[in-house]
Amino acid sequence: MIQVQSIQPTTWLFTARSLRDFGDGFMAILLPVYLLALGFSPLQVGIIATASLLGSALLTIVIGFLGAHHDLRRLLLAAAGLMVATGAAMPIISDYALLLAVAFVGTINPSAGSVSIFVPLEHAVLAREVANVERTRMFARYSLVGALASAGGALAAALPDFMTRLGLAQLTAIKLMFVLYAVVGILGSLVYARIPPRPASHETDKPGTLGPSRAIVLKLAALFSLDAFAGGFVVQSLLALWLFERFNLSLSEAGVFFFWTGMLSAFSFPVAARLSRHVGLVNTMVFTHIPSSVALMLAAFAPTLPLALALLLVRAALSQMDVPTRSSYVMAVVTEAERAAAASFTSVPRSLAAAVSPAIAGALFAASYRAWPLLICGALKITYDLLLLLQFRHLKPPEEG
Repeated sequence: MIQVQSIQPTTWLFTARSLRDFGDGFMAILLPVYLLALGFSPLQVGIIATASLLGSALLTIVIGFLGAHHDLRRLLLAAAGLMVATGAAMPIISDYALLLAVAFVGTINPSAGSVSIFVPLEHAVLAREVANVERTRMFARYSLVGALASAGGALAAALPDFMTRLGLAQLTAIKLMFVLYAVVGILGSLVYARIPPRPASHETDKPGTLGPSRAIVLKLAALFSLDAFAGGFVVQSLLALWLFERFNLSLSEAGVFFFWTGMLSAFSFPVAARLSRHVGLVNTMVFTHIPSSVALMLAAFAPTLPLALALLLVRAALSQMDVPTRSSYVMAVVTEAERAAAASFTSVPRSLAAAVSPAIAGALFAASYRAWPLLICGALKITYDLLLLLQFRHLKPPEEG
């Protein structure tokens, strides 16, 4: 019999990440369908997405300071509890103002990606558990399990279609998926509880603040904000909305499509880790990102559904290769005592910036300018990539030095 104590903390962390990404995977697709079924407009859907991302950003600010002073496991358990409360509250509310409030204070993630209060905590735990030489590979594995789980969650988004064939109303079926989201949060909390408690570091007098790496982190945060603002125009919920409105895609078809985008993203992570050993972390981020943005912009003009889906699949295969490399790079260029704060300081501006653009995209959808969110996203992301290359191509992590 395997003893609980023999399992590595990283294994528990990966398991918890896969559970919450599974929940995020189906919620990102079902959220716009649920809101439209309640009678809300695309603009209101965009505002809900903005509220969700803005709330995550503000909670991440708090987490960034608490993470240096409190046990990370305890904070992860609190975040999982919030996930349970969110899943329990969403299906019993139909008033828009209350839904907006739940989106703001809860954990619903319209991007189905690494924009949540869990992220800086998990990054800090992972970075402390691995050596420098293993860091990028472990971040790639961490991203891989999350993306695979998110792909599975996307497939699960088709469950309401099957439930309707059994006689359930679509709205009732979607509400049951929110209950499933709460159950996933409970399971996640049980897994987080297995991570060994470890008191916060007291190596510095002010462990919650940035020290010698402040200038680097602030510059990275500014660039990451531009990237996140761009990405907010096509968070998964809004991309699903675009496909629903432009090509009349069904819920089941959307689930299958986002499953495959998730699979492509997942298997791009180990490729990114391997590639980074040869060309460096920054080059890997930039030279995989630019072609993905071009594919997204071309998809905006695609005249047929198969061509649009093909271009979006190309984008999915490339666009997330910067995720493990970016996380590893941030952890590499700061001191160990600054890692929790650095993860927060780079995550918060991303979340704040990403919170603005979904409402703008929703307004563009409502005005029938459906291609513009994709075009704006691609152009801004290419700008971010070029600036990142110019600013950081000479700042190498220890393993590249």
